[in-house]
Order: sequence, then C-alpha cells, then structure tokens
Amino acid sequence: MNLSLIDPFILAQDYPEALTGKIHGTIVIFDVETNGIARKLRGHTRQIQALSWSRDGRFLLSSSQDWKCILWDLQDGARLRSVRFEAPVYIAELHPTNHLLFVASLFEDQPRLVDISGLTPVKRHLPSAPRRSRVDGIDQNEKQAAQDAKHSTCVTIFTADGHHIITGTNRGWLNIIDTESCEIVHSIKLCSGFIIFLRLTASGRDMVSNASDRVIRTVPIPYLSRVQAQNDSLKIEVEHKFQDVVNRLSWNHVTFSSTGEYVAASTYMNHDIYVWERSHGSLVKILEGPKEELGIVEWHPHRPFVAACGLETGRIYLWSIITPQRWSALAPDFAEVEENVEYIEREDEFDIHPIEEIHKRRLDLEDEAVDVLTMDPIKSEVEEESFSMPVLLDIGDSESEDEIVAVGPGTMRRKSPGEGREWMNGTESEESGEDRLSTKKSTVNGTLKSQSKTRKR
Repeated sequence: MNLSLIDPFILAQDYPEALTGKIHGTIVIFDVETNGIARKLRGHTRQIQALSWSRDGRFLLSSSQDWKCILWDLQDGARLRSVRFEAPVYIAELHPTNHLLFVASLFEDQPRLVDISGLTPVKRHLPSAPRRSRVDGIDQNEKQAAQDAKHSTCVTIFTADGHHIITGTNRGWLNIIDTESCEIVHSIKLCSGFIIFLRLTASGRDMVSNASDRVIRTVPIPYLSRVQAQNDSLKIEVEHKFQDVVNRLSWNHVTFSSTGEYVAASTYMNHDIYVWERSHGSLVKILEGPKEELGIVEWHPHRPFVAACGLETGRIYLWSIITPQRWSALAPDFAEVEENVEYIEREDEFDIHPIEEIHKRRLDLEDEAVDVLTMDPIKSEVEEESFSMPVLLDIGDSESEDEIVAVGPGTMRRKSPGEGREWMNGTESEESGEDRLSTKKSTVNGTLKSQSKTRKR
C-alpha cells in the first residue's frame, strides 16, 4: 500500500504519439521520443473540440467549433473528407473498424451517424429520448412524452466491436443504439445531472463517465449481442464512484489506463490530476506540476506516460516514471553484478597496437553507411499491422514555444499573431517563399544594373 502511495506508476507500468489542437484550428502532432513536432494539419478555422484516431493509427478525425469534421490521412497529411453540419460539434469519434464511418454530437441538435464512403456524406439522425421498458408501463402519458422530448445528446461513443453506439443525455440517461438500424435498444438512468464525457477501455468491457454532479463512475459493459440488448432485463450497474468529498471538485476530463486498472481525471479550477485504482476504488496518487488549470488528460496506450493540456498557455505537460539506466544497452559486453568478482584479464586485452593499424580501423568504420531514415517496427503485444507515420526531418516545419523567427544575421524577433495564417482567410498566395526571394533578388539586381548604366552614361 505504501508503494502505491509513493508512485502508482511503479505498480502499473502500462499506462499517441501525443497530439493537440490549437484555438485557431491547427492540429499539431508531437513525437513522443523527441518531443518535437512531427506534423501540422491545417483545415479548421476555430477551436478544436475533439480528435479521434483510427485503430491502425493512420487516419485522424477532427471536430471543431466551425461546424466541420475533417478526416485526415497521416501518410501525407492530406484531407480525405470534410463534412459540414448545421451546428457546432461537441465531439466526434471514428468507428473502430471502418474509418469512413463516424458519429458526431452536435450543439443543441440531434447526433448524427455519418457515412463518408461515397462522394456525398450520408447523415443519419440518432434519437435522444430514452426507451421506456415494459416495467415502466406500456401506455405513455403526454407529460412523460413532453419530458422525453427535452432530452438532448451530449456525448456519443462506439462500442469496441462497433455494433452499438452509447450516448449520454442532458438528463443523465445512457442510451444504447444499434448502429445499423439507428434505434435505441436499451436505456438506463445513470445520474441526475447531464453526462459530460464517456470513455471505454481498449477491450470495451468497462466504461467511465463524467457528469455534472461531480461524480466519476465506472460501469462494466456486458457483451451487447442483439438478443441481449433488446432484452429489458439487461442490467448495467455502477461499479465505483470517485469524487472529492472534502473540496467537492468538478472534473474536466477523465481517462483509463491502458489496461483499465487505473482512472485519471483533471480537476476544474485546479492544477492537479487525480489517479484512482479500480480494484479497491481508492485514491492512490495526486499528480502535481504546473500552476494552471488542466483540460484534456490522456494516458499512453502502452507506456507509463500521462499527458495533459494547460488551458491558459496551451502547453502540453507530461508525467512519467524515471527509468533506471541500463549500461548494457550502451556496451553489449557490459555485465552488471551485485557483488565484486575477481576479473581475469585476457592475454591480448591490454596489448599496444600500432597507430597505423588503429587509424586504418577507424577509416574502415567511417566507410560504413549508416541508415538514419529507416524506422524499425516497435514490438508490441498487438499482432495486427500498425501504421507508422512518416517523420518530417525539415526543421522549418517545426516551431519554437515562443514563436521566435530569424530576420537577419544575429537578429531575432517574435512572430506576429497573424503571420503564417493567411490560409484561414483564403488569401494565401500560391507563390512560395523561394519564388518570392528569387523575385526580390532579381528586382534588386535589375535596379542596380539600371543605376550602373545611368552612371556610365
């Protein structure tokens, strides 16, 4: 127990590349190994609301307050599809197996199930009013029907197999909707307030919810076959309730660890991240660090790694464990021993070699071609083929934290807020920077030539 209080990551050891969206609509993908910018995606004009990866990691769905959802291909950063709605988008999520199908929650409107496999997107409306069971009564009065009409969906997610959609309403109801028929097959009252966020584990067997009543709930999800889902006797019960009883804190965002054994949440008007374990339902760690409020918090799918985004500065904060140094990784013949052992040297171990021979060996090693571009596949427990995003090696594609640019030899200045964002207003010139530079040089040279001819005359 004391070990878990000191550092729960030591017990977990299992916690995307990380990615974030800016206020002006730019999506930035960071490389976890180098902490550098791997790619930038520009297509939105307002704040990014949600990002959803495909299962193979190649496709990314972004939703924004500009009423659009864009599907990106991370192989080359191209926009495959762009769908515009009639209202701002709360959150959108890709289908687990079909990246051309996604579900979106809209502001003050019914959610949509969108199929973008064709040239024209097909939008299907999803219901928000809960399905009343036979136990509640077959005849529904007018008062009950009027109350059900006030339900609106706040969040939508797919199940692990993609056969069903789980939605949360502003009245605290969970609706399970069949993906093919778009009809509610089961409903359950989860809380009294509105449901803010839902998240499933990688296996899809457990779900965590964040609601306006300041309580985080974990719910085991049974196997939702078609026969069981349409059965009114299907029971979905809350497993644990996590809350701050003393301070009565609200929660901005919640997430699972990679195995689902831990739950992490960022706090409203606070700068801490709370970590609970699900086996006993107890708080094991409070992650401290920045002095600003944190919004989205995510747990790495394979490593003991937690990332959170600051709401004031937009910085990405990372928490991880300190791994011990392994000297055997630097020198393969290095062996770590617990106790001193007697060392017997070899006969030719400390022989003095001629300088010419040593120099020749160094030249032979320099002639070997070193491949620094090929990326070796990462060994993982998942046997399915995973996509590896190309890394941009051009340093010009990156940007510094303070947006500092060079304007001359030894002269630096801060980048203006609107510089490099002409694409947002549609006034971006087709002329590249090199063409402008060459045009400028030719103009200067032409001016100098005309002045020299005038002097000769």
